[in-house]
Amino acid sequence: MCNSKPKSPMAQIDGRPVLQPASNRISINPNCQNPPKKSLQKFDTHKEIKRAVSSPKVSPPVSPKPVTLKSDCLKKKAKINLNGGIEPAVPGTSTVTGYRQKGSLTERKIKVAHYGRVGSLKNDAKVVTLDFESSACDSKQAKRCSFITPNSDTVFVAYHDEEWGVPVHDDRMLFELLVLSGAQVGSDWTTILKRRNELREAFAGFDADIVAQYTVRKIGYLSEKLGLDLTFVRGVVDNASRILEVRLQLGSFDKYLWGFVNHKPLSPNYNCSRKIPVKTSKSESISKDMVRRGFRYAGPTVIYSFMQAAGLTNDHLVSCHRHCHCGCSAGSSSFAS
Repeated sequence: MCNSKPKSPMAQIDGRPVLQPASNRISINPNCQNPPKKSLQKFDTHKEIKRAVSSPKVSPPVSPKPVTLKSDCLKKKAKINLNGGIEPAVPGTSTVTGYRQKGSLTERKIKVAHYGRVGSLKNDAKVVTLDFESSACDSKQAKRCSFITPNSDTVFVAYHDEEWGVPVHDDRMLFELLVLSGAQVGSDWTTILKRRNELREAFAGFDADIVAQYTVRKIGYLSEKLGLDLTFVRGVVDNASRILEVRLQLGSFDKYLWGFVNHKPLSPNYNCSRKIPVKTSKSESISKDMVRRGFRYAGPTVIYSFMQAAGLTNDHLVSCHRHCHCGCSAGSSSFAS
């Protein structure tokens, strides 16, 4: 007989029979129940607000503050030393140690400042500023232009201290300085100054009346004797003749030259030797007029060197002790008429 029951059992899912193949049979646990469905609950806003207010507030964790040492030694306080410098405080030392170090540094600086002096340190410490001021005044009085160095020749130093920049109003001396300024081109002042007496003897004490009468034979002899270029010696003789012409026209060579600066020396007041030029607009105007009159070796550079030597311009540095002296002597001097 045929059985009405199927050979393969039926699985029930959610109470409904489901046909499955024999190989995929699933054992159904009759005790297994479906998970209860969540019931929708009504949200009471008033209760939640009361619960939130009554519950304690939880604040986020606060990060720890960095540890700072409030010691006075670690504060960067400036310490002013005797020389006017600034020294930062030394970290890691106590206040007492700092004061001790400050006292030791002060004593050490006083010892260095008064090295070799006679007297107690306490008495010397009271007159540090006075000694400094007096030494500064002494050094300022002996200070020269920066182009005068310890290696400078004594002849050049004496020329700087006694003649350079002093206003000259003698025609012979002006003629001499004009020749020396032209001769030092390609050379240096020290070499020319050492041959100054030799040049004076050769050119008759720079008397323009005598030099203007030199013959060609005399010019050749002097060129060979002095070891100078023949054209330079001939130029000196020609300049002597031009000076005589200026005398006939204006009365003196001094009056002609000082007329370009209104009979008063120029005072540029240079603070540094590097600012002193090799020529100026004034030297160019003088050179142009002298060349027009027939002077030789009278370029703008030579003429400006001549102006410095003859005192037409006071190019001593402001820091030089000769600056004021040349200015005072210029005010008291008078040009020859």
